[in-house]
Amino acid sequence: MKKKKREGKGSGLFSKKFPQQDINPEESNPEGAKKKFFSIAGKILLALFLVITLFNTVYFLQEDEYGVIRTLGSTQIVETPGMKFKLPYVQHITKVSKAAKQFSVGYNLDSDDSVYGESFMITSDYNFVNVDFYFEYQITDPVKYLYAAEQPEIVVKNLAQSYIRDTVGTSKVDDVLTTGKYEIQTKVRTSLQERLEKEDIGIQVTNAVIQDAEVPTEEVKKAFKNVEDAKQGMDTAINNANADASTRIPKAEADADKIVKDANAKKESLIADAEGQTARFNSLYGEYVKFPLITKQRMFFETMEDILPGMKVYITDGKTQTLLPLEPFSSVDISNNNAKDAAAENTDSQEDADEEIPEEGDDEDVQDE
Repeated sequence: MKKKKREGKGSGLFSKKFPQQDINPEESNPEGAKKKFFSIAGKILLALFLVITLFNTVYFLQEDEYGVIRTLGSTQIVETPGMKFKLPYVQHITKVSKAAKQFSVGYNLDSDDSVYGESFMITSDYNFVNVDFYFEYQITDPVKYLYAAEQPEIVVKNLAQSYIRDTVGTSKVDDVLTTGKYEIQTKVRTSLQERLEKEDIGIQVTNAVIQDAEVPTEEVKKAFKNVEDAKQGMDTAINNANADASTRIPKAEADADKIVKDANAKKESLIADAEGQTARFNSLYGEYVKFPLITKQRMFFETMEDILPGMKVYITDGKTQTLLPLEPFSSVDISNNNAKDAAAENTDSQEDADEEIPEEGDDEDVQDE
């Protein structure tokens, strides 16, 4: 009886313990499961920490970038490109572009739409204009660019608007629309750069250009267009006149130079002739002082030699009006002259004979006397 009770008890115990063979040991040991979970999570966190640490240690710089490293409040500039290293969680890197940047005043740089609140201005002669400006600037000091001003781009644009309005407000509308654009944009760029140097925010303006300048109304546009056409016509006329002058002036200068040279040559010739006559007179005077009479006679003969061949000599008795020309001896025919002389002698002898025979009237006069 006792044995059966034991078997019964044993079979009862076995029947109660048999299902416990399918229970997971980890479920039966929760503390081990927690340890394993925390072990895996720790490994994952460690891996993440190492990755983050690696990313915070290594950085890369491009050729057109500055690197500003901040270490517990102090800064350092890195300019050389390539892979760099820094202390993780202690040093922080900020990259700043070296490339030129742009901004506009009076229009949207991306959509090219007008911004009338920025472009609408008044000139010194009380005319309204719309002026659009384009600016280029570069960052020269990245530390000052990052920490000297909270929003340096906005500071630069506000200063640019101020100097644009100041310059346009002191200019005439003709200068703004036509010939004075270069002077205006140069003055704006210079004034803005001088102010940025005083503000010392690490930015330098490299270019300032008037993109467009026009009047608000169509009627004024037409009037200014007519004025511009007239100025172009004036410039064309001036250029044509300058071209004509460039061809005429050299010819006139050449003619004037020739006249001056001819006059100088004539002057030198006259001076040389006068000097020669003076030298000749001085030599004659020297001879005259030595032999006055002989020199006078020689001068007389030389003068006669110069005068007589070109003149005609007339001989008259002072009573009659008949003049007898005396031809130069070089043109006189001696044979004819001998015959004429003989005839003249016969005529003279006949006249003498006639004079010797008194006329009847003369005799009566003699008797009356």
